[in-house]
Amino acid sequence: MHYEHQADCGKIILPEVVDLLNVPEFKKALHALFEEGCNVINVDCTHLEMIDSAGLGSLVLFQKKLKERGGEIRLVNVKNEYIKHLFNMIDLQRVISIQAI
Repeated sequence: MHYEHQADCGKIILPEVVDLLNVPEFKKALHALFEEGCNVINVDCTHLEMIDSAGLGSLVLFQKKLKERGGEIRLVNVKNEYIKHLFNMIDLQRVISIQAI
């Protein structure tokens, strides 16, 4: 999992799978960008094929933390049809900005 900080914006590139095994690394990246002062974190889903409840929970938790200081998480490059369907099914776009390409 790769992440980078640019001005007040951060970017995390997700692997194919975000699950209980690698969600601690995902949380660590989110927390690092949050602590570095990123108000907008773009989560690149180009390669994402599966995300479990632990990964979804991390997204929602950090969205709440960012929103409290005027920021947000944006899911970008959502390409996988299963992931699109999952996000629609749980109505995630009501909480987090989702940008599919």
